[in-house]
Amino acid sequence: MRVIIADDQRVVREGLATIVGGFPDTEVVGLAADGAEAVDLAARHLPDVVLMDLRMPVQDGVEATRAIRQRLPHVPVVVLTTYADDDSVIGALSAGAAGYLTKDADRDDIRRALEAAVAGQAVLDPAVQASLLRAARQGAPRPLTLPDGLTEREAEVLALIAHGLSNVEIAGRLYVAEATVKTHVNRIFAKTASRDRAQAAAYAHRHGLVGPPPGAQEM
Repeated sequence: MRVIIADDQRVVREGLATIVGGFPDTEVVGLAADGAEAVDLAARHLPDVVLMDLRMPVQDGVEATRAIRQRLPHVPVVVLTTYADDDSVIGALSAGAAGYLTKDADRDDIRRALEAAVAGQAVLDPAVQASLLRAARQGAPRPLTLPDGLTEREAEVLALIAHGLSNVEIAGRLYVAEATVKTHVNRIFAKTASRDRAQAAAYAHRHGLVGPPPGAQEM
């Protein structure tokens, strides 16, 4: 696993390089002090994954993530930052981040997030999931017309994705087969131009498609 690390603080950057470089079968191929340098290094070294801070000079992590995902769609980005506020979370996920960790994460959390991103999966810090739930509770009313040709059922599945439910959990909640849910998820990804569940969740929040958390009505 070839990794680029971007953080504007040298001690953090070099500390992360030591941690990540100690993972089995992992090599740190570049260290960037800002987002623009991260984009340049990613283009030159074609890593398997980028570990990205958000608040950096020259170009921040959100814009750098968006640039990398546009230019190198096969290279996932995992955010590692101090910030878990709603704007930072939604901004990073909307830009295409495949994972989001806060700097409370330990080395095993970082390893799992990087490996999951390389495998095409998303890992979200518990604080980030809480932020998404806050955004859902405070979000705008659901639009009368669904965007991008989504059907009512697809919008329902998308909302459950945004709440962090797996395909198995969605199938159980909607009383349908897991294969049916997979079909809906694939169509949702295509219609919303989402590469993964994290980006689909961000889309749902941006378009006001997320209602209260499942089960909230019974509380």
